[in-house]
Amino acid sequence: MSSSSETLEFVLEAIDGAGRITAKKMFGEYGIYLDGKFVALICDETFFIKPTPAGEAFIGEPEWGAPYPGAKPHFQIDGDKLEDRDWVCELLRLTFEVLPTPKHKKPRVKKKSEQ
Repeated sequence: MSSSSETLEFVLEAIDGAGRITAKKMFGEYGIYLDGKFVALICDETFFIKPTPAGEAFIGEPEWGAPYPGAKPHFQIDGDKLEDRDWVCELLRLTFEVLPTPKHKKPRVKKKSEQ
């Protein structure tokens, strides 16, 4: 089941204070980026944040869930926690700080047969 645009808007509104947030549609779901780093997902109408030791220490006893079959467990953030904007924004900032900076991809060079 893919996530609705209403769920996306709800989550984006809740995490607006964390920094520069962008969302990319991925296979009917959404990837959430904070200042260019992939930090979270919206899958099956549920918000998942990438797990980090700093995030786990902040949460205490996180609720775990898999965003899609075969995925590693992520922090599952339900509606009640999303309504606490300061809390969820702080969790995203802590997650952002410990995740590696994405590597810049080199532009793809077209082969002669593709031109």
